[in-house]
Order: sequence, then structure tokens, then C-alpha cells
Amino acid sequence: MSRTISIQPITAEAFAPFGDLLRAEGEPDRIINQGLCGRHHDLALIDVSDGRTGISLFDAVPRSLPYALDMMERHPLGSQAFLPMSLQPFLVIVAPDAGGRPGTPVAFLTGPGQGVNYHRGTWHGVLTPLHAPGLFAVVDRIGEGSNLEEYWFEEPYEITG
Repeated sequence: MSRTISIQPITAEAFAPFGDLLRAEGEPDRIINQGLCGRHHDLALIDVSDGRTGISLFDAVPRSLPYALDMMERHPLGSQAFLPMSLQPFLVIVAPDAGGRPGTPVAFLTGPGQGVNYHRGTWHGVLTPLHAPGLFAVVDRIGEGSNLEEYWFEEPYEITG
């Protein structure tokens, strides 16, 4: 079994089993603010079981390729959206569930200005910017309860460009 995964460009269709691709493409759904702003409306399902939805800022250290994927995580109590605060692409790693652990990971590279929303319970890698600044707005569940599961691989996957 190969432990090397090649990065592919992200598309809404390819990412759909894991979450929502957030992007401002095409014509806006609505024109607001006296005709000076296009609103691309309701792009993601923000899903929390209890608690509340919050917005946080994450400042992540950029990583380099090849990248060693040794751990994945998921959040059973809520979705989690990552919105870059720069136009730099970032690495998105997801995996289907395989009986309570991650299946074979898939690696995507976002385009400039794209973000992602992981569905509740989706296995994903940690925030992985490839360029500075690694500043992201994150929309996720805030509340009591255990909302983090981690899985550590015995042998890391190598993510290559």
C-alpha cells in the first residue's frame, strides 16, 4: 500500500462528501448596500448539536512540502469552517470514515480566496497553510462536551505537490 498522496486542486464536487467549498464565484445571489456589494449567500451548513456558533482567529505556522501527515481529527458536535484572511492557497486534507477511524486521506489545494467548511464528524488534517500569513477566521461550535477526536497513524502519509 502506498503511503504517498498527491495534492489535487479543490473543486466543490470533489470536496462535497467532506464539506462545503467556500468561494465567491459567478454572479452574487443578491446585491446589497445601495448596489455596491454582491452577497454570495448561505454557502455552508453551520451545524452544531448544542452550545453556540462562534468565530475565532487562528494564526498557524506555514508548513512545507512534502508534508508528513501523522494525525487526523474530527469534531462530532459541530462543523468547522476555515476562512483564510489572505489570498494564499492552503492545504486541505480529509478522509472518509472507516469504522471510527480515517480511511485513505485525500489532499486538496485551495485557490486564492477559497475557504472550506468541514461537515460535522469529518476526518481532517490540522490547519495547514503553505505560505505566511497563516491567519484564518474559524467558525465552529463553542460549548461544553468532548468535540475533538484524534487519530494517530502508525506510519505517516507523505503529502506531495
